[in-house]
Amino acid sequence: MKIISPFSVKLLAGLVAAVLATSSSFAAESVAPDLHTVQPGGIEWRKDNNLDAAFALAKSSNKPLFLYWGAVWCPPCNQVKATIFNRQEFIEKSRHFIPVYLDGDSPSAQKFGAQFKVRGYPTMILLKPDGTEITRLPGEVDSERYLQVLSLAMNTSTSVNDTYKAALAGAKTLKAEDWSLLADYSWDDPDQKLVAAKEVPATLLRLAEICPPGAAATRLYLKGLFALATAEPAKSATIDKAKAISKLSNALASPKVARDNLDLVAGPAAEVTGYLTTAKSPERVKLVTVWNQALVKSSDDATISKADRLGAVIAQVALAKLDNAALSPSLQKDVKKRVAAIDHATTDAYERQSVVHSAAEALGSADLLDDSDTLLKAELQRSHSPYYFMSTLGSNAKKRGDKAAALSWYSQAYDASKGPATRLQWGANYVGNLVDLAPGDDARIERTVTGIFTELSKTENAFYERNRASLDKMGKKLISWNKDGQHQAVFQKIHAQLDGICAKLPANDPQKASCQTVLTKS
Repeated sequence: MKIISPFSVKLLAGLVAAVLATSSSFAAESVAPDLHTVQPGGIEWRKDNNLDAAFALAKSSNKPLFLYWGAVWCPPCNQVKATIFNRQEFIEKSRHFIPVYLDGDSPSAQKFGAQFKVRGYPTMILLKPDGTEITRLPGEVDSERYLQVLSLAMNTSTSVNDTYKAALAGAKTLKAEDWSLLADYSWDDPDQKLVAAKEVPATLLRLAEICPPGAAATRLYLKGLFALATAEPAKSATIDKAKAISKLSNALASPKVARDNLDLVAGPAAEVTGYLTTAKSPERVKLVTVWNQALVKSSDDATISKADRLGAVIAQVALAKLDNAALSPSLQKDVKKRVAAIDHATTDAYERQSVVHSAAEALGSADLLDDSDTLLKAELQRSHSPYYFMSTLGSNAKKRGDKAAALSWYSQAYDASKGPATRLQWGANYVGNLVDLAPGDDARIERTVTGIFTELSKTENAFYERNRASLDKMGKKLISWNKDGQHQAVFQKIHAQLDGICAKLPANDPQKASCQTVLTKS
């Protein structure tokens, strides 16, 4: 997880107010939820946390409901705001659905997250008025593709589940639009409902086989190949690797296909190459060459979002590191040049949250940690969520082996974080790093965990969805930390505190079981 540091709240408030005054597309997440929060000429986002009322309105108006689940700090969320939600085409489409925004830090959000199976930020789902999922929209594609997918989804009366079943059954009634929706479904979302995660690679490859030849079939195949290469373990489907290399190379060599599948081309390039080829083999050299050519075109393409262009740079670095311990000075110089140009050209506050995240990652991956730090530190005073970047500074320090600096940044990030779900996530991250970097500092670990549990005791719906995931992650760390009983005194104290919180939950509350297992699951 990446994060940032404390800053002047008053200064930030002024900045956010200035940005919102010029933005007609999205009301700030820091605004208290109202039934309607509308910017002149913008989107009528409902932020009342009363989804029953929103669905009732969808039913009475015979409109689908668009559910956006996000957080102030998350880079992809800010990317969506900067490249999709501010587009006039999206604003106009929003008149034809009920747009609902759920901020992960709002009181009922995590419970709703569990209900609708949304955990990762951002998640965007188009639903029928009865709650049936039409489709789960991709969050990592460019704006043109996103709007195409949204248009198709709004014009269908069939749920994605029914379309998927019909496809597997060999239905000849499926139209090209149906296949496009399947190809653009968020298959990589761990909470998607169509198939179990372990079945995704084989499912996508099967759909690619039965899909009529064309753009949708190609996208399904590429998604299946990438899902297979990144599966844990990568054994959920078999594939002819020579054939896969040939099909992938042809796709990368086509400017149109590569551009249409930018999110995949600038995705797990190194993982796929590593899966399909052996180290320093002729096959690897050829595949890396054609992949790099596609990535360079993407990083040079001004019609592509700045964050995605940086994603192409990150993929180039990852490919270069497959068979080389050290990067060439020329590649490092190119990374610095591209990052500097994009950083200088990015002025929108939302877009910067995404771009600086990608830029720092590009520099860090290219072993330019000092440059990454310089970029991040400069952003702390201008970001609306600086605590996100503080954690990246902590990660950079951790890579250098500077434990004290790393823990200082992780601590600052936790202190500066805002919102119950966000603070729990950042607190769990801090505890995890304390266990890794200062396992003998019992007092600091006890103090931090005690503080987290104290806040938890005052948090509504504390044990749902992302909250539960953060707690489970922290609990496993603490159990491992005390596996030989060497920290038993502290462990017993924090366990007793958590037991007290669990005891106050009603016996029939589903959160009770989640609470009771935080420090017992190994």
